[in-house]
Amino acid sequence: MPTFTTYDGTRLAYRAHGTGEPLVCLAGGPMRDAAYLGDLGGLAAHRTLVLLDARGTGASAEPADPGTYRCDRQVGDVEALRAHLGLERIDLLGHSAGGNLATLYAAAHPERIRSLVLVTSAGRALGVGTTDEEWDEAVTVFADRPWYQEARAALDATGPETPLSRVHDITAPFAYGRWDAAAREHAAAQTWQVRWEAASAYHGEGAYEPERTRRDLAALTAPVLVLAGEYDAGPTPAKAAEAAACFPHAELVVLPGAGHFPWVDDADAFARPIAAFLDPEVRTATVDGVRLAHRVLGPEDAPPVVLVHGRGENRTTWTEIAADLAADHRVYALDLRGHGLSDRPGRYGFDAFRDELGGFLRALGLTGATVVAHSMGAGAALLLAQREPGLIGRLVLEEPPAFVPLDPPRPPAERPDGPLPFDWAVVPDTDAQLNAPDPAWREELSAITAPTLVIAGGPVSHIAQDQLTRLAERIPGARLVTIDAGHLVHTGRPAEFLSTVREFGLR
Repeated sequence: MPTFTTYDGTRLAYRAHGTGEPLVCLAGGPMRDAAYLGDLGGLAAHRTLVLLDARGTGASAEPADPGTYRCDRQVGDVEALRAHLGLERIDLLGHSAGGNLATLYAAAHPERIRSLVLVTSAGRALGVGTTDEEWDEAVTVFADRPWYQEARAALDATGPETPLSRVHDITAPFAYGRWDAAAREHAAAQTWQVRWEAASAYHGEGAYEPERTRRDLAALTAPVLVLAGEYDAGPTPAKAAEAAACFPHAELVVLPGAGHFPWVDDADAFARPIAAFLDPEVRTATVDGVRLAHRVLGPEDAPPVVLVHGRGENRTTWTEIAADLAADHRVYALDLRGHGLSDRPGRYGFDAFRDELGGFLRALGLTGATVVAHSMGAGAALLLAQREPGLIGRLVLEEPPAFVPLDPPRPPAERPDGPLPFDWAVVPDTDAQLNAPDPAWREELSAITAPTLVIAGGPVSHIAQDQLTRLAERIPGARLVTIDAGHLVHTGRPAEFLSTVREFGLR
């Protein structure tokens, strides 16, 4: 493991795991070996995680002065790590007790923070604590779990003399959204990962000056993401919101069904919002409680174009098209719900995507924008143009569904093995609608007022081309162009696709 020497001569260790730009990660516990963070639910696929072993934990050396275990006295360790890495500014993540250290560092060195992520972070540094009574009330969310009564009784039997390690063992089931085998294994590791005597000193007297910290944070211009677990008792989502309000530019995300270790409860749901937040090219907008990731390119004052992908794809399918259009347009490439870095709420359908696209256009002030959409996304855009004729300026539909009942209907699809870049629930939900679409989706094509271009992929496409011809005929003034590329015209024949779209009159 690589090491460096911190301000008082203590040798500290860290491990670097993953790909991409560095994300410095501070472990909680307090004073727990950073190994428990693992790859943070797959976040290592997006960033290089720099996992610091706090002094006296993991592979880091014990300090000569045990008083330096106190949280505020470890701020210098984070600064020494930054200097060692040669970074002018850092992206910093703190979990649980480590969130206090991350907060103190941000207050002391606001100019060194590029972005800050606080994960189920205890708010002592901000004066936002959780009382025993509040914790007791919060954990009643688990009252129907089979382990609750026994764990509750064991906790009630603890007292001031109960060793901290024993208290942690008893409270472990309350720290996870599901007390399953993965959670039990993760919790069991704390027995040897935590430096218990140092843990007692971490929050020691004098460690925090909340009023001063909140005052100093006024100078923090970097964005802050605060993640809370729906079932976490410390901090609860309400407490996390209170902590988020202490930062000038903070966003709160509550992870459904998650506890204090959300990457153990649902790795994908944990990693997605953080990856989106940390990517400087990705922005998010919230529509009906669903966070939608999107990329924006091109001049701010240029005419807007919104690109909408098909099923199983995401905004990256438009990379070549977006780069070309961005020369003279403001381009918005969207991840629909269940895809890419957007939320996966588990509820899908062409009507849901329709409403989501409309909400996205309104949220970003894009009324009158050109919408270029493929396949499933084209179906959503088609339905939106029917329902809200004035919302879309010009409409390009690449290989859209014609919403003619499939004959024969699609049989139930089998989920492929392994991880997927989208929520598999999208497939059965949309297949059901393709098999038996709402008749109004065809009958109301005449309500579309936006100038419309339908791009067909020719005979090698799985979409019946005669149906696309009839669809175009029912849309007032629509133009049909066939490019023999199959279903993925914009990736198979991008030059012809762009030429056709520009000839259609993108302004």
